[in-house]
Amino acid sequence: MVIIIFVVAHWYTSLFFQSVFHHRYAAHGLFTMSKFLEKIFYWGCFITQGSSYISANTYGIMHRLHHAHTDTEEDPHSPSNTANVFTMMWQTRNNYFDIYKGKTLVEDKYRKDLPEWKWFEKYTHNFYARFLWIAAYITFYYFFATEWWMWLFLPLTIVMGSLQGASVNWWAHRFGYVNFKMKNTSKNIMPVDFIFWGEAYHNNHHQFPGRANNATRWFEFDMGYGAMRLMDKLKMIKMKPAGLLPVPAVVPVANV
Repeated sequence: MVIIIFVVAHWYTSLFFQSVFHHRYAAHGLFTMSKFLEKIFYWGCFITQGSSYISANTYGIMHRLHHAHTDTEEDPHSPSNTANVFTMMWQTRNNYFDIYKGKTLVEDKYRKDLPEWKWFEKYTHNFYARFLWIAAYITFYYFFATEWWMWLFLPLTIVMGSLQGASVNWWAHRFGYVNFKMKNTSKNIMPVDFIFWGEAYHNNHHQFPGRANNATRWFEFDMGYGAMRLMDKLKMIKMKPAGLLPVPAVVPVANV
């Protein structure tokens, strides 16, 4: 039972930081926060993502490139460029590290206003840190896995962040329904997103990348947006006016 609780908690906490901090804060700048809180979020990302920790700075660049070149050869993680989800994950991994290490030339406009903490990532974004996290996970499973099948969750734990990114980047360009006709393959994975913190509404997001709320129809609910609104009310962050745009009055449905 401990393992199941851990896996569920790990999924939702790590995805929260990737959705709110990496995606909506770093890549899209939908809200502002103090430098102190920004560092707290860095720590939150490292603790929850563990062995699959990724740089918010590099993620921000990659996601901006994804929006600028969706489904083209210049898209760093498009299913249109790969045969299956595994080759897409490997391509994404290579593109990510090429950007992180400075091997890929990136225009300045994609680097603007991104969070950066080089000192922190000197110690957290390396092979040794990932190895220590994997060792910690194995130790945890050794003490708390009471059935053999619980060990099947260990690979999921190790690659949690990568799996979450691949789930949205692959599925949301392959399967789902469409609210807005676009010149790309973006789709909404599920009508009620209780798994991905609102990231499942990918078609909505590509139509309105400047809106903090990815939900557009009455039955859609964006957990990430709800969390941001709460933090805004608590004065932890300050949402920008563009991120508070209302839900469109009319949604041009292409295929439901």
